[in-house]
Amino acid sequence: MSASSKLCQSACKAARSLLSSASAPRSSVLADGRNAALATLTNLGRSKLPAAYSYHKAGGAAAASSTHGYQWLAAVPAAAYMLQDQEAHAAEMERTFIAIKPDGVQRGLISEIVSRFERKGFKLVAIKLVVPSKEFAQKHYHDLKERPFFSGLCDFLSSGPVLAMVWEGEGVIKYGRKLIGATDPQKSEPGTIRGDLAVVVGRNIIHGSDGPETAKDEIALWFQPKELVSYTSNEEKWVYGVN
Repeated sequence: MSASSKLCQSACKAARSLLSSASAPRSSVLADGRNAALATLTNLGRSKLPAAYSYHKAGGAAAASSTHGYQWLAAVPAAAYMLQDQEAHAAEMERTFIAIKPDGVQRGLISEIVSRFERKGFKLVAIKLVVPSKEFAQKHYHDLKERPFFSGLCDFLSSGPVLAMVWEGEGVIKYGRKLIGATDPQKSEPGTIRGDLAVVVGRNIIHGSDGPETAKDEIALWFQPKELVSYTSNEEKWVYGVN
């Protein structure tokens, strides 16, 4: 591993420690982040610096002249600032609940459905195969309890294994619904999951949250917080242009 790689790796570890430390105020760490990031890039031999960072000649010259003594000090808050950028990007990501119903599981459509979300560029952050009880199904469909088909709907959802998932991405709630298609497969466009793979409304193979609040509630119902994974996918820079 090169010296610069070791430096950045160590800086990121130290920055994470600073950001999670109660004794190191987050605001004070990030306040100097922009200038420190610039200094670090200079020390690492970058000839072209981001225009978004303000550069003060005195501070920049001092940092550039001390490639040994001040490199570590510059790297820590710089890494903290870059981590903050990553956190801000992650905050823009939506999460939605998607479930492959018993008919979709029994028909062997799991890989087909998962691959469509993956090919779009969405990120899988939670998944499990469960057989929900009827009582659990009633909680899931609580907003439909006054409908005449409520009991049958709950019976069906609890009739076999369900693949519960949480997907993450920009616009994943709204576009996830488009990817799934209309509730009635006969009204779903070709190219959608239901339009291509289902025939009747009673066996429409998949469920997706219809809005931010619904997504939040359904994720909380089906998953414990510890079952949700936060990570950076290697594909994100190619999907969103984050370099």
